[in-house]
Amino acid sequence: MEVYDVVLIPLIIGITELCKRAGLPSKFAAVLSLILGIVVGVIYIAPEDILKGILLGASIGLGASGLYSGTKNTIEGIKEA
Repeated sequence: MEVYDVVLIPLIIGITELCKRAGLPSKFAAVLSLILGIVVGVIYIAPEDILKGILLGASIGLGASGLYSGTKNTIEGIKEA
């Protein structure tokens, strides 16, 4: 992963926010960020190495969602459902 790949974090945040405004429940925002990060990692950052892409993508997705607050909100949302 290159230093300039960190700019993907605000991109994922923006896409997640657009999805929330389009009707995605906030409790799933962290999960969407993680999925988007993994997809970007596998397709863009490391297409030649799937495991590396998953690892780097997960770190970007978790960084975009805020590891602690995103996980906490998802767990609280699932408990309420």
